[in-house]
Amino acid sequence: MIKLITESTEYLQSKGFDNPEVGIILGTGLGQLINKIDIIAEVSYNHIPNFPTATVEFHKGKLVYGILGEKKVVVMQGRFHVYEGYSLQDVTFPVRIMEKLGVKTLLVSNAAGAINLNFKKGEIMLIDDHINLQGSSPLAFKGVSDLGERFTDMSAPYNLEINSKIKEIAKSNNIKLHEGVYASVVGPQLETRAEYQMLKIIGADSVGMSTVPEIIVANHLKLKAAAVSVLTDECDPDNLKPVDIAEIIAMAGKAEPNMITLFTELIKTL
Repeated sequence: MIKLITESTEYLQSKGFDNPEVGIILGTGLGQLINKIDIIAEVSYNHIPNFPTATVEFHKGKLVYGILGEKKVVVMQGRFHVYEGYSLQDVTFPVRIMEKLGVKTLLVSNAAGAINLNFKKGEIMLIDDHINLQGSSPLAFKGVSDLGERFTDMSAPYNLEINSKIKEIAKSNNIKLHEGVYASVVGPQLETRAEYQMLKIIGADSVGMSTVPEIIVANHLKLKAAAVSVLTDECDPDNLKPVDIAEIIAMAGKAEPNMITLFTELIKTL
């Protein structure tokens, strides 16, 4: 793993990726933040040694380096998922590369379903905690202790100081921001009525198919981490309708400007 990380990092450094401070992972339907960046370099995933390749049609598959909020940032425009057939180590490999490049803070976004029925589609939820339902851990491999503490503490996986800043930014920009627990499942199928009911019982406020593995690795690498869910549908088991993926993408696009404001204004303060 160390050899693979070194190869990928050196390749990106040769392409001009120079000591970024902030890493950003953009979720499903959430790629417009790129338009706010003064781009210095960008590389397709399939050109980076040892990198997975995004197979989801609405994920772009580029690593972008540039300036945002007067900070050097590296942005994943499109992420990887277990449901694409990747291992959790593959899914989180880019986080390890970001850290090796110099990143100290990781910001993550995702599109998620609202389990908490007080939350409505088109709104945003700041993730305060999570439930890992992906069946394993990205740290469950031989040699993980060569990269960081095997028994990584997860008592506060989302940085409290950054979350506090995000809440202040939301308030000053009149953005409705919920706060809650995100459950991460494997997918790609959507949940059944019984599964939505279970998620509600165990304390989830939103559900998606990403984010938690990256956050676990961020904590393993001692990065400051924060994440937001753009709520794209409402998961009421008593009134469940078939999901329209096109509608989910459209809803993500509708809510995206608020997510961009939160991240852009936050980066200025880091």
